[in-house]
Amino acid sequence: MPKEVKKLIVQDTIPGAGKIAEKGKSIKVNYTGWLYDPAAPMGRGKQFDSSLGKEPFEFKLGAGDVIKGWDEGFENMKVGGKRKLIIPAELGYGSRGAGAVIPPNASLMFEVELIDVM
Repeated sequence: MPKEVKKLIVQDTIPGAGKIAEKGKSIKVNYTGWLYDPAAPMGRGKQFDSSLGKEPFEFKLGAGDVIKGWDEGFENMKVGGKRKLIIPAELGYGSRGAGAVIPPNASLMFEVELIDVM
């Protein structure tokens, strides 16, 4: 685990074999997000969100509807695939953070699964 996150890190844990996520297409995903902590087991700091147990999250890839780390991190992923995304603050919520949940300048880690490409 890197101590400091300078760029987006994408690690395929399961490659997937279905349709490919491309900019301009709507995709459905499952995810769990943590504050990135290189000292924590598997880099997982405090969990701040998850879609597991809920409906998958849907968004248009590359449209700027989500953080940049997601727009870049899901690109070219195949349906059925799972990835770990380690996202630097500038591709996440930056210096503003997100409410009381994500502090300013926080690096993030997500485990994501691509459910469908429409």
